[in-house]
Amino acid sequence: MIRFLIARFVKDYQNVADKNVREAYGTLAGTLGIVCNVLLFALKISIGLLTNSVAVISDAVNNLTDTGSSVVAILGAKMTNRPPDKEHPYGHGRSEYIASLVVSFIIFAMGVELMRTSFGRLLSGEKVLWNPYLTVALALSVLVKVWMFSYNRYIANVIDSKLSRAAAKDSLSDAFATGAVVMSTVLGRYTAFPVDGVLGMAISVAIMYTGFSTARDSIDQLLGLPPDPEMRAKIEATVMSSKSILGAHDLRVHDYGPGRTLASIHVQVSDEANIVEIHNEIDRIEKQIEKELGVSMVIHVDPEPPEPGHLA
Repeated sequence: MIRFLIARFVKDYQNVADKNVREAYGTLAGTLGIVCNVLLFALKISIGLLTNSVAVISDAVNNLTDTGSSVVAILGAKMTNRPPDKEHPYGHGRSEYIASLVVSFIIFAMGVELMRTSFGRLLSGEKVLWNPYLTVALALSVLVKVWMFSYNRYIANVIDSKLSRAAAKDSLSDAFATGAVVMSTVLGRYTAFPVDGVLGMAISVAIMYTGFSTARDSIDQLLGLPPDPEMRAKIEATVMSSKSILGAHDLRVHDYGPGRTLASIHVQVSDEANIVEIHNEIDRIEKQIEKELGVSMVIHVDPEPPEPGHLA
């Protein structure tokens, strides 16, 4: 189904190297996330109120917070594609990390509130009103989350998106959480143990952890992370594949947001080499790296004298 939707809504969907195509993929993933999570929230909040289940209500709010992540995905895809300007010479890619940080605070605050509600349910000992049809509806919502995991993982692999990979993991964890809620509604019929309140607290903890981990990842991105080892190896391999390059050092990679990576490296060349030929070769390497890896590369040339015994 996701392939049909991609072909329907993403123009020139096979050209994943194009920035506009990548934006369209991200927008589609975010839009599907909003639609699915809003529908799941409406379904679960209705079920939670009808059955008097704080665990179901907690799971519903969790889906609502996931909608915020989908909004961030859309905004991130669009903001990343905005061209540099005078105030932001390296583009607007990091605005996605800032928006993600704001959403993480909202998620954490909701988790705290749901923890308070769940603890109150434990003290009051209110019973959950079990209904087999509503339990089946919850089970169907698990299938929706499994599909969301599947399409996010597919899009992540197609466009190599860290954001979509994170969304896929989040959808899978939500599927397990909702499955646990289904179990609580069934087990609550056969035991006096406050399964609903305990599970509601557990889901609240999971929501708070999601908020914390999202904030941590966003802050790490804003502060700057070391370059991806695989990307680093590919850059070095591309540079050293040139016969004109004698050596390379001081590779530095700067992340200014998705699709906005800048890097620089020093290379050694013979001081006897033709300067025009070296310039053309360096220019070719820079363009190759940008085309294959999406990295805007700057190569600094260090002339090296000939080795002892070398005949000019």
